[in-house]
Amino acid sequence: MLPRPFSVHQVINKEYFELYFAVLENGKGTDWLSQRQEGDTVELLGPLGNGFSIYPSSRKLLLVAGGMGVASLYFLAEETFKKGYSVTMMYGTAIENPYPIDHLTPGVKTFITTEDGSAGKKGRITEFIPEYIDWADQVFACGPISMYKAMTQIPELKVKPVQISLEVRMGCGRGVCYGCTVKTKGGLKQVCTDGPVFDLDDILWDELVY
Repeated sequence: MLPRPFSVHQVINKEYFELYFAVLENGKGTDWLSQRQEGDTVELLGPLGNGFSIYPSSRKLLLVAGGMGVASLYFLAEETFKKGYSVTMMYGTAIENPYPIDHLTPGVKTFITTEDGSAGKKGRITEFIPEYIDWADQVFACGPISMYKAMTQIPELKVKPVQISLEVRMGCGRGVCYGCTVKTKGGLKQVCTDGPVFDLDDILWDELVY
């Protein structure tokens, strides 16, 4: 069974951290992992690649999470807010999600959307991004490929630095097998070593087949 790539959701202390992931229908890997009990052993490799980078001049950070993409952005929101940044988290799902985004540190602003209107605003999260662009110094996003492609069509985002985190299957995690290769404006890149964080406009989205 190939390894599964997951984002670090929370770091509790130097010895403990949390993962947050979806158990996919007919997903053998995630189903197996969800059934582990306290005392069981799993093999981990990481952290891999490069994370989000905050520019020295940035003070206002807009985080855009789509579905399970909230896993890594929750950690980013918590850590940056502690360091004095102004943080707004936008979280969009298809239907109401039990994820406790309201458990973020008080002071982190949140905006929730659902496609069916069962929670927050009705619509796709990308429809509401333009409302926050002028406020933000930088934008960080994590979500499905369809969300990223929609973001490339938002004119207001073309003048803002936008970093996105890609999640693709990784065979080795060391940049050797080329199983997680993506095409960028700078040539072929491996998500496990060159990423998983890339600039939104650096990926050749029309040629991404994941």
